[in-house]
Parts: sequence; structure tokens; C-alpha cells
Amino acid sequence: MRQLLLDLVPDLPPTLENFAAGGNADALTALAGWLAADNREPCLFLWGDSGAGKSHLLRAAAEVYIDAAADPLLATAPADAPFLAVDNVEALAGDGQIALFNHFNRLRMGGGRLLAAARLPPAQLDLREDLRTRLGSGLIYRLRPLSDAEQTAALAEQAARRGMRLPADALAYLQARAPRDMRSLAALLAALDRYSLEHKRPITLPLLREVLQAPLHD
Repeated sequence: MRQLLLDLVPDLPPTLENFAAGGNADALTALAGWLAADNREPCLFLWGDSGAGKSHLLRAAAEVYIDAAADPLLATAPADAPFLAVDNVEALAGDGQIALFNHFNRLRMGGGRLLAAARLPPAQLDLREDLRTRLGSGLIYRLRPLSDAEQTAALAEQAARRGMRLPADALAYLQARAPRDMRSLAALLAALDRYSLEHKRPITLPLLREVLQAPLHD
């Protein structure tokens, strides 16, 4: 696969508006309400399988986003940030769990907010008991991956916004051969659009196969 496809991320930043909600409409509505200025609930927790959209929503909601899988000590978390989004909290090291516990207390006392996410709900996470209790004390919502039909509709909508005509056989091939999460699929859709424009060729199943199977080089 071309390096372009491996490195590319969707060209639009994640927002609540471009999140493909599918069956997660209630969670999306709750998050939007929680983000309102008059909300006083300090913590909201999202959980669900990989590819369900947790990272998209955390990045969309907060200026300070920290992936605990990359920073298990929370060393990059600003000491005075009024709003933190911490992803993959199950990956926190011992000192990172202490740091998140302290951030939680600071935010709660100062009227700040913590948006956190993991693959499991707080009660099932292998974390310090006091941190599990804090994370489980706020709003908790499960995110579910899109069904095949929901994913097809979301990809068709994204293609339409780009002015792309994506044949049904190409769409089915893309879903069968590409990663299942919408972030990766959106990246591939953007790459396909660019490749089609660069080579002045319409999007067809042979063109999609060519893009996905091209050797690894620029």
C-alpha cells in the first residue's frame, strides 16, 4: 500500500458534527449537553470497543487531548488545564493513575472537566480503587461500532460531500479490505479522492484495487 495511505489522516479535524453517530446518537447528545457552559457535572466517561469513535469525540471536545497508551504517566498533562480529555485510561501506569486521580480532584474542586475513555466501563478497569470510584461517579456512556449498514451510509455521505461518485462494488470492496474504524476509512476515502484527481481517472473498482495494492513508496 502506498505510503500516502499509511500516513494520511482525515483532512477535516474531528468535530461533533462530523462524527458518524449510528446507534450512538444518545451518547453524542449527552456529550453535547455535558459540554454546555451551564453543566456542573465534572466527569463524563466513554467506553467501547476499538473503532467505536472514542478518540474522535475526545479530540473533538477538548483542546488538551492525552492518549495514555502513548503517555502512561500523564507527563504531558498541563497542571492547570481546566479541561482534560484522557484516552485509553486502562493503559495508565501506577504514577499515571495517581496523576489522573489528582487531576480529577483538582478539576472537580475548580469547576473543571474531565472527559475519559477506555475499552471497558470504570468498574471493570484494572486501576486503583480510588480512581475507579472517581471515574465511575460521573456520566458513563457506551459507544458501539457502526453496523455495516450504518458504515455504508456514513461513507456514502462523506463521498457525496466530496462530490465523489463511489460505485457500490467499490464501496463494498473498501469495507471488506480496509480497517473497520471510520477514521481509517475516511482517510482512505480522502486518499482515493486525491489519487483519482491526480490521475484524472474516475473512481472504479479497478482504480480502488490499484490504490490499495500499490507498492510501498511515494
